[in-house]
Amino acid sequence: MDLFGDPYRLPNGKRGRPAHVWTLRNSNKIKLLLALGWSNSRIAGAVYVTQPTLRKHYFSELKARMIMRDRLDARRFEQMMDAANDGNVAAMKALEKMIEKSDLMLMARTFDPVAAQKSEELKARPLGKKEQQLLDAQSAGEGSGWSSDLTPGFQVN
Repeated sequence: MDLFGDPYRLPNGKRGRPAHVWTLRNSNKIKLLLALGWSNSRIAGAVYVTQPTLRKHYFSELKARMIMRDRLDARRFEQMMDAANDGNVAAMKALEKMIEKSDLMLMARTFDPVAAQKSEELKARPLGKKEQQLLDAQSAGEGSGWSSDLTPGFQVN
């Protein structure tokens, strides 16, 4: 193993890079990096492969990109629950905080499903320059006391 835990390959006398072999360890690493929101180019660099090789060997993992964060959170809940069941007080407190956070997100979706859907859409795709400028213009002056002066039209005091 080398410094970063990757297997060290001895030279076999052939020219060029040896063919990549799919491993469970790399598959799990890719799933974790997808859950953290990494791009394909960053993941390929972390696994020491090119992007086409990444797509070729780990297509199913990349296809499930959008659900990896939920799977990671579910695994964290499972681990905390196991530790809490074993009597770990710190795990019980951490599990309680995780449940509260999950409940808050659920309530936000329940009470305002349109806003929740819009926020999910905004997270899913980056905003363009014009969209971001429009959002900034709509929220200009909020909380600063200048919002009434920024509204269009003539106002009599």
